[in-house]
Amino acid sequence: MIASTIGRTFLKVFNEKTENNYTAKEFFEKEYFETFYNHSKYFSWPQNSPFVQGITTLENGILGLMSVVKNENGDTKQFSTDEELEDWCNKLKKDPNFGGFKVKTKKQVKIIQKLSLAKRKELLEEFTNKVIEAKNNKNIEASIAIGFPASELKEYATTSGAVTDITIENDIEDIYLSWIGGGLCVGIAGGYSIFFNEPNILFKLYEGWKIYRNYLNDQSLLKLRGNQINTWNGQWLNFAFNKRFREDFDFAQLHTQDVFSVTEQVIEVNTINWSELFFNISNKYPQQTLTGYVFSLGQTNKTLGFYPFHFDKAKTLIHYYKLLFGEQAALTEAKDYEALFGIHIKRACELGSIGLQALEPKNLRKYFGNDSTLTLAKPKLNQKGNETDEDYGIRKCKVLQKDYDNIITYRTYKTWLLAMITKNKEESLEYTNEVARALLAYRAKATKLDRKNLIQSDILGAKSKKAFIDALVTIISEIDENGLLVMKQLRDRVHMMSAEDFGYFVVLLKFDYAYEERNS
Repeated sequence: MIASTIGRTFLKVFNEKTENNYTAKEFFEKEYFETFYNHSKYFSWPQNSPFVQGITTLENGILGLMSVVKNENGDTKQFSTDEELEDWCNKLKKDPNFGGFKVKTKKQVKIIQKLSLAKRKELLEEFTNKVIEAKNNKNIEASIAIGFPASELKEYATTSGAVTDITIENDIEDIYLSWIGGGLCVGIAGGYSIFFNEPNILFKLYEGWKIYRNYLNDQSLLKLRGNQINTWNGQWLNFAFNKRFREDFDFAQLHTQDVFSVTEQVIEVNTINWSELFFNISNKYPQQTLTGYVFSLGQTNKTLGFYPFHFDKAKTLIHYYKLLFGEQAALTEAKDYEALFGIHIKRACELGSIGLQALEPKNLRKYFGNDSTLTLAKPKLNQKGNETDEDYGIRKCKVLQKDYDNIITYRTYKTWLLAMITKNKEESLEYTNEVARALLAYRAKATKLDRKNLIQSDILGAKSKKAFIDALVTIISEIDENGLLVMKQLRDRVHMMSAEDFGYFVVLLKFDYAYEERNS
């Protein structure tokens, strides 16, 4: 099973880097259990395993065991009056192991007792015994080993993922390795996770375990949710591989970078978009292609499969962004434009590999095959007559932010479209801007709206090369000498383009036309 393979790769690099010689069982007991489960908040919630059976979670995320208050005869204790109930409950609250009430009525009181250290050790012992029993009975299943099939495949088919019908002999080490590997998957937005069988990535994730545990145990962060290790792994890897990473970070810094969301009720780790993670992993693997296993484990398990992640394509996009808009913009705007790249991970996997095509920016596709375009007009910032200076300042900030977002979207779209056009890329960097300026000059000399409509509907909204060239013939017959050569060269270029390149080209021209119109 893939989780065991990941665990094996990690354990090897762990032993090398720490100069240990742990077996999987030793690592599980000394490192994994101590970090994941031997605390008042868990890292994960392994369904049906001994670590969670009979255990409930309090509102603050603290774990506990639920029990019904009994009388001296062993029957459910009942109370005659509300006062008697309150007196009894107040006595219960004085117990240091008291965690809270699940039910509190005169007919029944259910309390939750905090999961003590002794109880947690007892759960570990119970798990160890079940591992031995499963091995002896040759019945290693999902409650004992991560990613293994459910105990009854036919009955629980949807909860069996990453399963093969090939007979594989598994030993006890494989069981422990599956747990270790299961703690090293990278959660991403969309409900999926990725396994990277890459030693340095796995060890970096392990280093992040300690950070997450410190935050869960921090008394100033009592509202922080547990059971988010996969989500944390994604955020941690993204943060740790960022070019601006510094060792002296704190929770406040992570919060400002949207690693955490904080409300009055709860603090939780936000899921990371796969494309943001893709760009930051590319900082460490700029020329490599790594294989990722994309899957989802939950009430219904899904296996998308193994896919090559072409991290060099992130560098291709950054290269074009630098050429188009300068190195400073590529650096300072990185977080904004990187967040726009990438279709849904499921759709990306349908392409067969994770590269340039999968990094198609969000919402770009709606501009293909029609005349709709980006809104890039310069904002009006004049103060209104009845507007106070304070209100004007607030409105101005919002308008400028929206305009900045529009420009970043334009730059992101242009970068990707240029990278996708397969011929004469370097030569084409400013070509569409030149054509857009010529079209605007042609439009400016009209006394009616016919030229504007021709450009927007028949040129920028063209669905095929033929329709585009037919409209271009009209322009060539009317345009002055200054723009004639540009239009003839455009006709010849479009004629030689593939249908795919033309689709990218006409959308790029549409955006550059809107941008040049903004500046005209």
